[in-house]
Amino acid sequence: MTPVLLFTAGVVLLAAGTALFLRGRAGRNQIRRELSDQQIVFPPADDLPPALAQHAGSSVTTGGQARAFSDLIATHLTRATAGRTYAQIAAEWQVTGLTDERLTRLRETAFVGQTLRGSLLGAYQAWQLTTLVTALGGLFGTIGLVFLAMGATWG
Repeated sequence: MTPVLLFTAGVVLLAAGTALFLRGRAGRNQIRRELSDQQIVFPPADDLPPALAQHAGSSVTTGGQARAFSDLIATHLTRATAGRTYAQIAAEWQVTGLTDERLTRLRETAFVGQTLRGSLLGAYQAWQLTTLVTALGGLFGTIGLVFLAMGATWG
């Protein structure tokens, strides 16, 4: 009975591991394609904070690069808005009766910047999940192979 259970568990784990691994890789490839299609390129090193200088001139095609570019956007937003969020600027704009053109433009800048940053952070988080799914697929597959070997040994 034990060899049959080990063999069955091994087959199930190997199948699940393969499916997880393939879905993780497919997800990662999709994220890479989506980011590549956006044609986002880091500016030259002179225009980057020192922490991001290694990305100078490179295209954003990975989750790590998406996060780094979102950090660049955050730096620019902080400078442009004096550290205020979209919500804070919108509240100021409403107090002026929605007529202050400077706050109108600043509000639009904050909205677009925070939206872009959020999208890039979403790509980064999805990239992290594909890493987890791929790793779990490898782990499940390996355990499945071990169970198959054990089932064959006890059979």
